[in-house]
Amino acid sequence: MKRIRIREASWPADRMGLQTVRCEVFVKEQNVPRSLEFDGLDVTALHWLALTSEDEPVGTLRLLPNGQIGRMAVLRDHRRQGIGSRLLKHAIAAAEAHGWGEVWLNAQYASRDFYAPHGFIVISDIFEDAGIPHQRMLRRLSRTAEMA
Repeated sequence: MKRIRIREASWPADRMGLQTVRCEVFVKEQNVPRSLEFDGLDVTALHWLALTSEDEPVGTLRLLPNGQIGRMAVLRDHRRQGIGSRLLKHAIAAAEAHGWGEVWLNAQYASRDFYAPHGFIVISDIFEDAGIPHQRMLRRLSRTAEMA
C-alpha cells in the first residue's frame, strides 16, 4: 500500500490531476457525460487532491461556496484505504473554519452508507442524477436554535 497525502488543490494549478481522477471514475467507470461532470463550478470551489508519494493523483473532492460537497472520487486501485474519509474530513474542517452551519451532498444511493459515520443524514427521497440514483444528505456543523 502506497503512502497517500492529501492537500488543498487549486483549480487553475491542479486542473489536470483533478480532471484525470474524475474522468477515470465518473466518465469512464460510471458513464457520466463529460459535459455533466465538468459543470463550470470548479473555478469557485475549494478542491482537495489525494496524492501518492510520487505525486500521482488518486483521489479528489470539491466544496462549493453553497456548502455542497461533491465530485469525491478515488481511483479503483486505491479504494477502501480510508482516502475518501480523509478527503471528506478536510472538506468538513474547511467548512467549519469558514463558520458554516452545515454542509450537504448528493450521495450516490449505493454509497450513502459511507457518509452516515461522518454525521450525514438522508434528507430527500431518491432522485436520479446523470442516470445514477442519489439521495441528498446533510451534516450540521454547529448547534442551531431549531435543534432539540
